Amino acid sequence: MGSRLEGKVALVVGGASGFGLATSQLFAAEGAHVVVAGRREELAKEVAQSIGGTGVACDITNYDQLNTVTDQTVADHGKIDVGINYAGYEHSMTIRDITPEMLEPMVEVQFNGAVYFIRAMGNAMAAGDGGSIISTSSLTAQNPSGGHVAYAGAKKGIEYVTQIAAVEYGVDNIRVNAIAAHLIETPMTEKIFERKLLIEAVKNQTPMGRMGHVDDIANCALFLASDESGYISGEVIRVDGAAHTQKLPSALDYELLAKARPDLL
Repeated sequence: MGSRLEGKVALVVGGASGFGLATSQLFAAEGAHVVVAGRREELAKEVAQSIGGTGVACDITNYDQLNTVTDQTVADHGKIDVGINYAGYEHSMTIRDITPEMLEPMVEVQFNGAVYFIRAMGNAMAAGDGGSIISTSSLTAQNPSGGHVAYAGAKKGIEYVTQIAAVEYGVDNIRVNAIAAHLIETPMTEKIFERKLLIEAVKNQTPMGRMGHVDDIANCALFLASDESGYISGEVIRVDGAAHTQKLPSALDYELLAKARPDLL
């Protein structure tokens, strides 16, 4: 058991699976009271019970519900020191094929909901002693590739919103940062990891030569949540094994790799 977050209250949206689960568990081990929030209330409460936290239902696209959860957390625990948003989903689509039915739900979750979350956390923290707000971006927002127009476009927008929020809330002693994650295996991406050729191609474009782990994201979140990062704000921290220095795999990369490694097909 550590003490880097001793006495802090952390609200983690999407805190019951993937990056969020690893973060909720780590934060609790470091002394925080974790409010695990997510659309699946039963799962959120189950995870919260296992770490001595609180589980609540929360859909960040529901403006009123998000504000209610925020207000209730402050009423129950006196404050919110850390707010992290991992809510999201991935749906590949090209610009030529995009429709309103495909685009609008993605923007509602990845951009609108993320802005609502920053607002809710920032206003709650401004009424107290400040805090740390952390959003989630993606390497796809750093390295353009086909098929990610909605997902990566929304993530890139949140990176800029992160900078604006850092400017607006800095006077309130609130730090606002984002984590740009590489492709990491979670329940959201597990189907992608079944495609061995794709994963090998991604490894080939990652200087560290390996895929990341949910703990890599949780450890970065811990640093940003702790007082150790007390003078860091408006940043997007890449957790990607230096993959941003390269490019995302292309169709040609897949074709060449398939010829060299037919065992991956």
